[in-house]
Amino acid sequence: MSRSTLIRSLRRTGVLTSVALALAVATAGPAAAHAEVEAEGARALDQNVELTFSAESESASAGISKLEVILPEGIVPQDITYEKGPKSWKFAPTDRGYTVSGPKLAVGEDVEYVVTVRQLPDAKEVAFKTLQTYSDGKVDRWIELEEEAEGDGHGHGHPAPHLALKAAAPGAESVSPTPTQEPTTAAPSSAPASDKPAAQGSSAEPAAAEAKDDDGMSIAVPVGIAAAVLVLGGGAWWLTKRRRGAA
Repeated sequence: MSRSTLIRSLRRTGVLTSVALALAVATAGPAAAHAEVEAEGARALDQNVELTFSAESESASAGISKLEVILPEGIVPQDITYEKGPKSWKFAPTDRGYTVSGPKLAVGEDVEYVVTVRQLPDAKEVAFKTLQTYSDGKVDRWIELEEEAEGDGHGHGHPAPHLALKAAAPGAESVSPTPTQEPTTAAPSSAPASDKPAAQGSSAEPAAAEAKDDDGMSIAVPVGIAAAVLVLGGGAWWLTKRRRGAA
């Protein structure tokens, strides 16, 4: 092979390699983006398990500002405790799971946060459907279950983060459900407080009246009445006796 032919061959090879690399990068970018959940060695019915969630950015112009997670059956929002996440981001329970949100992240920056679940369900696998919102309003929906996440045949689906669980440890049992914040009925006290006026004619009023009579009347009054009765009685006796003597 002549030198010129060799150079042309190498040039063609270099061009083809560059094109192949560019195509690989272009097609691998979207396929590589995903949302995941991890918990090393997690078993069914394990308690107080730390779950680490991560979500990769797919936008070239906006930052991630919120993640909403739809909890699987067997886990309720009250079972989740937020541990850590992006700076200034906050945790908020919802009627179907929770959200973690805050100031938008830098363009291309991925999200990672950690929560603790009170107890994992008795299952072989759990899926945490996730809605990933960007600062421009775009939403990536990581909600497809395994049987649905076939995508376009090139790995371009949006599978929900899923966690495979080992068999429950021997003797492991389901704990009682997390108590909800419902009002409870307290035992009545001996003298319940009320914002209504006291009822009229209660048994306390006669007692109060008697106490007032006992305290308010001076002892001189009954003594004076008794003396008057004696005087009147003695005068009537004397007058009667005098009339009998005159007769």
